[in-house]
Amino acid sequence: FAHGRAAAAPALQAQRRSMSDTPDVSSVSSVGFRLSRSGRFSGETDPLMEQFNASIGYDKRMWRQDINGSIAYASALGRTGLLTAEEVAKLHEGLKAVAKEWEEGKFELKAGDEDIHTANERRLTEIVGAVGGKLHTGRSRNDQVVTDVRLWMRDEIKELQGHLRGLIRTAVERAEAEQDYIMPGYTHLQRAQPIRWSHWLLCYAWQWKRDVERLEEMEKRVNLCPLGVGALSGHPFGVDRHTLASDLGFGGIMMNSLDAVGDREFILEFLWASSVTMLHMSRLAEDLILYSSAEFGFVHLADAYSTGSSLMPQKKNPDALELLRGKSGRVIGQTIGLMTTVKGTPSTYNKDLQEDKEPLFDAADTLRACVQIADGVLATLKPNGDKMQAALDLPMLATDLSDHLVRKGVPFREAHHVAGAVVKEAEDRNCTLDKLTGDDLRKIHPLFGDDAA
Repeated sequence: FAHGRAAAAPALQAQRRSMSDTPDVSSVSSVGFRLSRSGRFSGETDPLMEQFNASIGYDKRMWRQDINGSIAYASALGRTGLLTAEEVAKLHEGLKAVAKEWEEGKFELKAGDEDIHTANERRLTEIVGAVGGKLHTGRSRNDQVVTDVRLWMRDEIKELQGHLRGLIRTAVERAEAEQDYIMPGYTHLQRAQPIRWSHWLLCYAWQWKRDVERLEEMEKRVNLCPLGVGALSGHPFGVDRHTLASDLGFGGIMMNSLDAVGDREFILEFLWASSVTMLHMSRLAEDLILYSSAEFGFVHLADAYSTGSSLMPQKKNPDALELLRGKSGRVIGQTIGLMTTVKGTPSTYNKDLQEDKEPLFDAADTLRACVQIADGVLATLKPNGDKMQAALDLPMLATDLSDHLVRKGVPFREAHHVAGAVVKEAEDRNCTLDKLTGDDLRKIHPLFGDDAA
């Protein structure tokens, strides 16, 4: 076998030279060349299929993560001896030049730039020459793309945490400064018991705190490196994945190569957490839409977050809040949509998984905008203490009457029934509770004292 291989070597070398002289095979910058189409294909791709297959329109936002991943991967190849130190340096220099073009808005997309990976590699090879073709050694777009997404999500999660903490700070500061406002608390959208306005504010602050915690807990699962597992079965050249992960700031590596390229649950987890946060946004918006209406009048929304009517000049519409409420359905829809896409795929990578990025990017953009809008609305609205006070009525203290009897040893169920009878007595007399005297109350239950009235 060794003799046969040695004998064939000159012929193989001649074949390689021949292939290197063929522009449509070796040159990634050749007209009509597609990085994703090997010598296996001879026919042209349907132009409609090219558009249908391409993701560059939306995954180009990951250009920075793709370049950072490639810089680290070039170093990893250098450590295996597949690249010389000079080649690694040349690739690093070229990749930084590509990054500069993106930063300055000068990067030109060309036909054949199917996705951000092929676009960056094509431009890199135009800059550095043939050594650019070595960068993809042992790497598949399967492990490359999911690495880019994890790097992008890691940055996005940190930014979202910052915005949510700012929103929490706004709510806490207002609650501390506005503790004296008393308003009706509602259950079933019916007046229930008096509460403080500050208590209502902090109700949402606690929800947002849990939203931040969910992102923090999720981050450790996002921050695992899949790069270096190839298409699905591992790296043929022994890349040190632990060092590669460390170079990219990952907390560890994905331990199973099949799982590494096929896993999208980290995206689904982010979408689910985003949906929960948007539920909180929607409920906040619904409360404030009601509270800012003329029927309630508890708060006055700033003009900066309101709009008028094209027909009725007197209108001031809470459009910012209505959009917060409406966009919650959009994020929830993205979550359900991707879950439905993923559920039917077999293990490892399938092209269906390209459909992960549009819902991810859209949900992240929507959530980021909504958190900032909610912060602006909350920071600029004005509470109306007089309106809140006017909405309080004495039946809201009926529970206090039952508590009065409980303190005197009456079982709660009996006391609850008695308090209801007191409310009915006032209704029958067409008067408020404070008009009932101690004697009136004792006719209903002997343990009522004058202090109850």
